[in-house]
Amino acid sequence: MARKWAIAAALLGILAGPASTLAAPRTDLVLAIGGEPDTGYDPILGWGSYGHPLFQSTLLRRDADLATQADLATRWTLSEDRLRWTIEIRPDVRFSDGSPLRARDVAFTYNKARDTAGALDLSVLESAEAIGDTTVVLRLRKPWITFTETFFTLGIVPADAYGPDYARHPLGSGPYRLVSWREGEQLIVERNPNYYGEKPAFERLTFLFTGEDAGLAAARAARVDIVSAPAPLADDVPEGFRAVSVRTVDNRGLSLPFLPAEGRTNAAGQPLGNAVTSDPAIRHAINRGLDRQVVVDVALHGHGTPAFGPVDGLAWAGAGDRVDSDIEGARRLLDEAGWLEGSDGVRERNGVRAAFPLNYPAADPTRQALAEVAAELLRPLGIEATPKGGSWDAIARVMHAEPAVFGFGSHSPYQLYSLYQSTLAGVEYLNPTYYANPVVDALFAEAQGAPSLEASFPLWARAAFDGRTGYGLEGDAAWAWLVNLDHVYFVNRCLDLGRPPIEPHGHGWPLTASIAEWRWTCD
Repeated sequence: MARKWAIAAALLGILAGPASTLAAPRTDLVLAIGGEPDTGYDPILGWGSYGHPLFQSTLLRRDADLATQADLATRWTLSEDRLRWTIEIRPDVRFSDGSPLRARDVAFTYNKARDTAGALDLSVLESAEAIGDTTVVLRLRKPWITFTETFFTLGIVPADAYGPDYARHPLGSGPYRLVSWREGEQLIVERNPNYYGEKPAFERLTFLFTGEDAGLAAARAARVDIVSAPAPLADDVPEGFRAVSVRTVDNRGLSLPFLPAEGRTNAAGQPLGNAVTSDPAIRHAINRGLDRQVVVDVALHGHGTPAFGPVDGLAWAGAGDRVDSDIEGARRLLDEAGWLEGSDGVRERNGVRAAFPLNYPAADPTRQALAEVAAELLRPLGIEATPKGGSWDAIARVMHAEPAVFGFGSHSPYQLYSLYQSTLAGVEYLNPTYYANPVVDALFAEAQGAPSLEASFPLWARAAFDGRTGYGLEGDAAWAWLVNLDHVYFVNRCLDLGRPPIEPHGHGWPLTASIAEWRWTCD
């Protein structure tokens, strides 16, 4: 911590320069919004997958309403057999060093991302081929409509200049180019003079990586223009700033292991199943008994919204997939299912107590608060959830048999597939509960074979509940989703951020996706 403060103090001295007022016209900004990537600024290793890559262009982009807009691509068509995308790209694009961006750079990026064991899974891609300078053909191994998410997130890298040091010295065709990066301290970027799109108003951006405390101290000293505000401090707005709360699908929820406890383990020797959460009555009672607004108010200090699923508010969410808090109704469900209260207030059935650990990463105070509040809210139901902090390695060893506080959030329907597809059970952190429902699997398969991303939305939505079954609250109630976090930023009162889009899970710099709209409003 001492080193962080020392770095912060040094940076503030460098950035401050001569004293200036908040109202002075500005062509530069200083941001303390986190997001320093462990693997550098290489899209092939995952940079940009939770927001916008900034240094690189993508084939498509989303507007503030998440509607699809062209970026590099001018035309994109899917063949009738759903196995071939044909992409036409702009002919006038150049990388920041002045070299032209051609179809072969797009093909190289996709083939390289498929072959690299990075954060992206492009295994469904059979090949990417350039046809001339402006046409790319992407051939898939099977129909897979969620492949389109790569069109929005995979930044295009130059075939001739990509190498082992690319992550530290990225070259792209995005709105900004990297000037310098001191890991753990700061990153300086400047406007790309060759950018083909709308030019951002700000010539230079400096990102500070000094941690929350130092970032907030910099805001109070008027030495930064935007800083991320943790929920407990989001109401303590520094002078000269305003709080901007950005809507998100950055959710947190309780995983509820789906299999019964039968002493089984997976190939890695990890235990499978839970005798309590495998009972549908328990899962439904938990979902009905939790007052999610209380969770928001207490754990997030009001800076969030109740969550009922992993894709709340998106076009592929289940229609009406929500439930009102009803403690008495939840208690009746448990009574009818034979879970009866013992002398200690904890329910029991056939010698099994309605009790389980509730795991959370010990380094995450927000998830700790969510675990503790959820445990208190479950107590009146006769369910004993015991919060247990640990490392992610420790959680990974037990997460198929014990509930945990997880966080997800994506602009792609693949988020549903990753959580509820039976064949992904136990694959890294995918489907950690071992959930399985053949009707859900069938609807997912139909959605993946849709003729367009938009045409797939009703199929994903039906998987929540098709009138008989589904993963959602009217069906299997497979998870207990708690909250969608607000991303709160303290923003200089002279800076207008336009209309930020709904943000995904909190990695990278999703706020910069709308940077072309940012304006300095003080003369």
